[in-house]
Amino acid sequence: MAPPTRQRRPSQPRAKATVRAIVEAGFISLSRNGVEGTTTRHIAEIAGVSVGSLYEYFANKEEIFDAMHQHVVAEVVDMVQPRIPELVRMEIRPLVAELLYRFRDLLERDDGRYLRYMSYAAYFAPRNQLEPINRMLMNLLVQYVMHHPDLTRLGNLPAMGFIMINGGIFTVIRHLTDPHPTVAFDDLVRGLGDMVGYFVEGELARGP
Repeated sequence: MAPPTRQRRPSQPRAKATVRAIVEAGFISLSRNGVEGTTTRHIAEIAGVSVGSLYEYFANKEEIFDAMHQHVVAEVVDMVQPRIPELVRMEIRPLVAELLYRFRDLLERDDGRYLRYMSYAAYFAPRNQLEPINRMLMNLLVQYVMHHPDLTRLGNLPAMGFIMINGGIFTVIRHLTDPHPTVAFDDLVRGLGDMVGYFVEGELARGP
């Protein structure tokens, strides 16, 4: 069945529920079948809708993948954003641990469907759609420095914060997708916390 040239935006509750079901089915199909094995027909069957109904909202599976990516990004932002007032009052190591454990719990939710998605995401996730996460992390960093003014002495703080946070995230994904990790997750979290902590402490010890 050829999809129509334009897809309509869901506005009614029933239409929104259909779109949510299709997006959730995308995660399930991707988990079962991988990127190449996932088709719009598979997704429609899992969602319990006709292929024609699916094409009312998505032109192809790539558009569904795009909606899935937006969904995961929103979940990450919603996980961290409300807790920023609490997070900025933590010391470095507990902060790193809290973020990484929360991220792990999100990825492993619903039988790990987000984790399996992330293992494929590099193949089709548009880089510019990570911008909401980057903005949220930068907001966290700015507010953290406001509560810990000594950190203003660190050189190139935004770049270092971005590298450490994103490096930690991808390290967690790699660890969780490894069937035989060489270190325990708790040890990984402590190591990443120490890496950030030692860097900050070392830079501050140098003095102005």
